[in-house]
Amino acid sequence: MFMTRLMSSVVLVALAAVTVLTGGYVLAAVLLFLALKAYRELTKACRLSGEEKINGLEVIGYGGIAAYYLLMVFTEDKIYLLLTLITILVAFMFLYVFTFPRYRAEQIMCSFFCVAYAPVMLSFIYLVRMLPYGVYIVWMIFISSWICDTCAYSVGILIGRHKLAPVLSPKKSVEGALGGIFGSALAGALYAHFVVEAVISEQRILWVFVLISAVGALVSQVGDLAASAIKRNHDIKDYGKLIPGHGGVMDRFDSVIFTAPMIYFLTLMLIHGGIN
Repeated sequence: MFMTRLMSSVVLVALAAVTVLTGGYVLAAVLLFLALKAYRELTKACRLSGEEKINGLEVIGYGGIAAYYLLMVFTEDKIYLLLTLITILVAFMFLYVFTFPRYRAEQIMCSFFCVAYAPVMLSFIYLVRMLPYGVYIVWMIFISSWICDTCAYSVGILIGRHKLAPVLSPKKSVEGALGGIFGSALAGALYAHFVVEAVISEQRILWVFVLISAVGALVSQVGDLAASAIKRNHDIKDYGKLIPGHGGVMDRFDSVIFTAPMIYFLTLMLIHGGIN
């Protein structure tokens, strides 16, 4: 299992590097695939999808996600993304009222959640990549997520004493969480000093990257715990089997899902001077 997990991690990192560096249509297409898989995993976990026959909730979900990503790539005005989300919600409500009582209100709300949670939040990887200097900034998403995870695990093993979420995740500790934040902040500082400062020379970028890394790391741990909580609520071990040794998209990208939007908005506010 360890070797399988290690090999999968190496392949995953290599694919992520190539995809993110390439950017553009390639990155958008890969993210759309991951978004659709994540939606499928979430709807299965929440028992919204059928094993054989696709239902109305899934038709709206898949169609809405595809429309969202197409508009993200081919339109510059981000207001269309908000319009798409509202349209998806209206479509779910349309299905709800005109097929009543086939679907319960809880199913409609959960279906919209499954769209907004992973598929939409994953799209911020593309949005960060397409920002000015995005090819450098986008790596902060993974530094804040995966470096934090590694540091939190290591520190937790070494000095972890106080439980972070004793019922949900007994092995996670407060010390580990703080170690993850510090480790990510340090990695962000080193990345800024040795790579980014030579490119973005018009402002002091090091402390900005430290702040972005630390906040991203904090949020990433919430994402990790949130995905675990959903699994616990629905008595499943893994969301899927797409990635050998890791599980599904939701198992591997649980923290990235939360970190990507945070990095996007922090970048706009701290580096690009405000949200337009």
